[in-house]
Amino acid sequence: MVGIRGGHSAAIRRAAAGCALLMVAAVTGCGGDDKPAAATHRPVTMAGKSGAALPVPHGRGSKVPDDFNGDGAPDLVLDDLVHDGLGDDAGIGVVYGKKGHGLVPGARQLLRPAKYAAPTKGETPAAFDSEASCDLDKDGFTDLVVSTDPPFDGQGQPPVPLQILFGGPGGLTRQGVKLVVPAQARFGNDWPDQPVCGDFDGDGSVDLTVHASGGRLSFLRGPFTRKGAPRAAGKPLTAPGNVPVGPAFDVDRDGYDDLLVRRTSHGSSPSRIVLGGPQGPARSGASLPSGLGLAVGRFTKGAGADTALLTTSGVTLTHQGAAHVLKASGTSITAGDFDGDGLGELVVSGGDVTILKATGQGTATVTPKATGTTQVLKAADFDGDGRTDLAVRTYRGESANTVAVYTGSKGGKLVAARPQVAFSTTEFPS
Repeated sequence: MVGIRGGHSAAIRRAAAGCALLMVAAVTGCGGDDKPAAATHRPVTMAGKSGAALPVPHGRGSKVPDDFNGDGAPDLVLDDLVHDGLGDDAGIGVVYGKKGHGLVPGARQLLRPAKYAAPTKGETPAAFDSEASCDLDKDGFTDLVVSTDPPFDGQGQPPVPLQILFGGPGGLTRQGVKLVVPAQARFGNDWPDQPVCGDFDGDGSVDLTVHASGGRLSFLRGPFTRKGAPRAAGKPLTAPGNVPVGPAFDVDRDGYDDLLVRRTSHGSSPSRIVLGGPQGPARSGASLPSGLGLAVGRFTKGAGADTALLTTSGVTLTHQGAAHVLKASGTSITAGDFDGDGLGELVVSGGDVTILKATGQGTATVTPKATGTTQVLKAADFDGDGRTDLAVRTYRGESANTVAVYTGSKGGKLVAARPQVAFSTTEFPS
């Protein structure tokens, strides 16, 4: 099972994930107009110049999520970078993978706004942060949706702050283009942000939902043109909240992607699942209580999906109405099938990283060994062996941060005791 990022149709993702269904979403700490809380964004220092960069492998296109160069291997995006002489926002780091091997630290790229962002009224954005990744133009190469800070005088509707960096055989090599949100699809005077990718209308193309304000969502039907325009967009959809949260997921297995919508962007807010259909994400589903994060998937044996809600008291795992609490503490939750048995495991991070495997009423806990405060970056099958791997970032201070990938493992260990690959972010090019 692979963590779903929302970059392909529901049918494609189910095939890639095997028999298990997984969705992971942050339930707090993000909002329609707000950035996530500062505590969840720790900077990665990139002050050094050690290590020679390797060329990005060229691909021919794939259906693998987060595969910007289309070579069949997932790639890794790194935000919140710090680099001497490059201002407050150094840009976005990308480490490319190699099919059958995993991440290749030398095949790396720094997406600086000065080079990759589209200017507005002659101004280059100061902010440049990744928001979502999916194949928007249906060419077999994952594209990256980024947020920027275009100039705005505060009068009327603000400009669209989202841009698309289209993938290709050499990766993300093109300058961004501004996302087009047609006038009829907008509502109110909030910033149109919080993009979520998914095939919400079930036509096989990736769509985008974007916050519109006033309990509305802008629904943009894919595929998108290379000028950033959707195939179609109607009136905003009414939603049970203001904050769409990715990744998308097909919770009821009806062939339409669904998403989570939080009521508000402030504090611990209740949420509701919004179900996709021919008209897009337009039907309200199950309501969910407040929490720090949510995972939906098949974590226990039996029919139906399970939910795992992270709170300050632990993880409440619910299956067919019965709930029990797994002991774990942290600030975020994700999931993956690390041992390849078809059932997902839960990963709680925000200090240490703890993997929980539901075994009846108990758990098996594994904590990757790493000195410092560690946060999960991504759970994905980087090496293509059918088991989810775990990419984590460890903070040892503002000038000593590392990224490590622990491969999935059979036999109850869940992940390898030592990382398959580890690298310092100081190796990125300037």
